[in-house]
Amino acid sequence: MAGKPGALVVLNVASGKILAKSHPEVAAQRLAAPGSTLKPVVLMELLGTGRVQPTTRLVCRRPLYIGGKRMDCTHPEGVNALDAADAIAYSCNSYFASVATLLKHDELARMLRRTGFTSPTHLVPNEAAGVLTEAREEPQLQLQALGEWGIEVTPLELLMAYRNLALQKLRTPVAGSAAPVFDGLERAVRYGMAHGAQPQGTTAAGKTGTAADPGTTWTHGFFVGYAPADKPQIAIVVYLQQGKGLDAAAIAGKVLDAYFSKP
Repeated sequence: MAGKPGALVVLNVASGKILAKSHPEVAAQRLAAPGSTLKPVVLMELLGTGRVQPTTRLVCRRPLYIGGKRMDCTHPEGVNALDAADAIAYSCNSYFASVATLLKHDELARMLRRTGFTSPTHLVPNEAAGVLTEAREEPQLQLQALGEWGIEVTPLELLMAYRNLALQKLRTPVAGSAAPVFDGLERAVRYGMAHGAQPQGTTAAGKTGTAADPGTTWTHGFFVGYAPADKPQIAIVVYLQQGKGLDAAAIAGKVLDAYFSKP
């Protein structure tokens, strides 16, 4: 993180103890749109309620406009029909814009609050709490599911949400209806949009997110995830105030390498 504005925090999954940190005050107080890091949370809800089937494939449509905002996918064009797991792995905006319409407007807001995105984590003192606006029309609902409208979270809130995913993975390795989410997060690191976070000698699972920074010409980037993918020991969030999710994933990969190569 030297010379990079942002924050990095590593947690022990089992205990919730902070193992490493860079600019924890930024992680606790900076509010930012989470971008695509919300997609696994949205998919978990849809799978759990049976409104999305894991094997159903949806075609990725480009160009993609939502409420006048262009939201084209950044994954390779050859990836054009995705099931639930690969929609996570390749972070397909088209897939999630489509399935988001299966949620009611207030239902999405309730689910995001329940996940903890408007509550301090109590990991450090003097935390901010996320801000959430309930969608009133379909384009707002779709953009909120993509982490691009009506929601700002702290990096610590994101980290805690993914720590909870890691704890769920530990409790139920097969994971039932949630299996495509865990599979997709592992695929994202193995060959998808978060491949830069792939550590040497072990596995990881996680998600990138990139969103516009209001009032600037910059984007900010997130990587949040856990490792090893099958039996998580640590959870990590990297937030770059200037950059993209791919950049944050590359930093996370170096941290994971350092952790798992220690004697």
